[in-house]
Amino acid sequence: MSQQTQLIEFLKQEFSLSTEAIALGLRRSASTPNLLPIVLWQYGLVTTHQLEQIFEWLEASVV
Repeated sequence: MSQQTQLIEFLKQEFSLSTEAIALGLRRSASTPNLLPIVLWQYGLVTTHQLEQIFEWLEASVV
């Protein structure tokens, strides 16, 4: 399973983000997929605290 797929599952499970919200983020970050968390934050789909949790999860999953 790719890291992006794992991230999407994490967003759905931990933050109950809808498929539509994630799809919006993916469309807006298509040219640079690593920016998905930032795009979600910019559109108000995650809070600053949630963004920090996402970054922590990403850092831990890179191991």
